[in-house]
Amino acid sequence: MITQEALLVDTLVSDIETLVTCESPSTDLDAVARSADVVVELGERILGAAPERIVLDGRTHLRWRFGAPRVLLLGHHDTVWPLGSLQTHPFEVQDGILRGPGCFDMKTGVVMALHAAAALADRDGISILITGDEELGSPSSRALIEEEARDCAAVFVLEASADGGAIKVARKGVSLYRVVVTGRAAHAGLEPERGVNAAVEAAHLILAVAELGDQERGTTVTPTLLRAGHTTNTVPSDAEFAVDVRVRTTAEQDRVDQAIRAIGPTVDGAVVRIEGGANRRPMESGASAELFARATRLAADAGLTPFDGVEVGGASDGNFTAGLGIPTLDGLGAVGGGAHADDEHVVVSMIPERTTLLTALIADVLAGEQE
Repeated sequence: MITQEALLVDTLVSDIETLVTCESPSTDLDAVARSADVVVELGERILGAAPERIVLDGRTHLRWRFGAPRVLLLGHHDTVWPLGSLQTHPFEVQDGILRGPGCFDMKTGVVMALHAAAALADRDGISILITGDEELGSPSSRALIEEEARDCAAVFVLEASADGGAIKVARKGVSLYRVVVTGRAAHAGLEPERGVNAAVEAAHLILAVAELGDQERGTTVTPTLLRAGHTTNTVPSDAEFAVDVRVRTTAEQDRVDQAIRAIGPTVDGAVVRIEGGANRRPMESGASAELFARATRLAADAGLTPFDGVEVGGASDGNFTAGLGIPTLDGLGAVGGGAHADDEHVVVSMIPERTTLLTALIADVLAGEQE
C-alpha cells in the first residue's frame, strides 16, 4: 500500500529533479532565465498562482505575494555549478541520498518553500522571493530582498542546514576588498633601481592585512586572489589582491575596515588604493533567538527529529534581512552536505520533515500576528 507520506516524498523528489536538471550557473544570464522558467512552472502547479518576474541587470528573480507580506520565504535558484556539470554529477537517488549539482545549495530549499506554502489553508500574508544572483553576493537583488522584508514579522531562509541538520541561528558578516598598488616599471636587469616594485609593496600589505584577524573573536582576514606585473623581466608597475573578511559582530567589521584603510605603503613611491568594504553585516544570534525557540517547540510538538542551532562562517541573504532588524531564521532547507563540492547531497527522509516544520512556523507566526 502506498502511503500519503510516500506520495509526498515522491512528489518532492520529482520536483527537485526537475529543478536540479535545469542547470543555472549565476554567471550565465540565459541559464538563470531558463531556470526561472522552470521555477515558475513548478510554482504555478504547486501554488496555483504565477509569480511576478523581476529582471534586474539581466538577472531573473521571482516573487509570489499573497496579501500584504508578514512572513517572507527567501531562497535562490542560481548555483555555482557550470553548464555541463550534470554530465559528471548526474541527478540520482540511491540508498536514501539525493545527489546533483545545486541540490543542497539550494534547489531542494526552493521546492520546500513552494510546498510548505501550498500546505497552508490560508496563505494571506506570505511572500516567497526566489532570487537569481545569491552566489555572486546578490548584487542586483539586495535592494529587492530588503524591500520585501522590511514590513515582515519573520524571514525564513531556505538555505541548506548546517552539519547534522542544525539550523543556522547566526552567520558571520562578510567584507570584500580589492587592494590595488601602483608602482613604476623599469627593466629588471638593466636598471631595477629606477622602478617602484608594486609586487614587493603588495607583499608587505598582504602580511599587514593578514595580521588583522582575531581568532578569539572569530574574525578571519584572508588575502586571496593575487596578481602582479606583466612580464618576467620588468619591475612590476601594478599589483592587486583580494581580501575576504568574516566577522561575528558589526563592531569587528568596522574595526577591520578602519584598519585596512589605515594601512599605508612601505615602498617609497608606491601608491595604494583600497576598494570595497562590507558586503553583508553579521546575522547575530539575537535576530533568530525567538524564531529558533518557536521552531524547537513546534518540532517537539510534531514529533520531528530534534536539531541544534549553530553559528556558521558563510553568509546568505539572511544577513541582509537580519541587518534590518527583522527576525530571521536560516538553514531551514535541505539536510545533507557537500555544498559547492563533489559530494553535494541531500538526505531524502528529512525533506518532508523540514517542509512540515516550515509550514508550522509560517502558520505560527501568522497566527501570532492576528492575535
